[in-house]
Amino acid sequence: MLGRILRGQAHDGRKVLHPVVHLHLFNSKGELYLQRRPDWKPIQPGKWDTAVGGHISYGETVQQAFRREVMEELGINVPDATPMGHYVFESKVEKELVYVFRAIYDGPVNPSADELDGGRFWTRQQIMDAMGRNILTPNFESEYKRFFGL
Repeated sequence: MLGRILRGQAHDGRKVLHPVVHLHLFNSKGELYLQRRPDWKPIQPGKWDTAVGGHISYGETVQQAFRREVMEELGINVPDATPMGHYVFESKVEKELVYVFRAIYDGPVNPSADELDGGRFWTRQQIMDAMGRNILTPNFESEYKRFFGL
């Protein structure tokens, strides 16, 4: 099926495949920035997730959506982001075609107070210690293992 759906339809259990972008934002020390999902979010509230995760709007390219989402969520521009690939993620309520990027960035990060409950850089060990403990989103855990291994 091609076309557009409402945001609510993307996460209401119908599992309509829809495209999203994710950014794994590292600093030069190798730490990974994670955002904390606000408690009011209907999916995975209060858990830590990829630095940026957002829907591609109808008529938008992957690159356009990526730039828009990074600016909306973190208030930054990362012109040298590297595409890492894409895959399908499916949970009980959604099915996403995820386009994954990574970038190295050492400047200030300005997480959106409207969309996020802050964020911070994590060491690899901190991420490994949090795995499987209901601290990180299942999507992040799966994606981290897929692209960065254990």
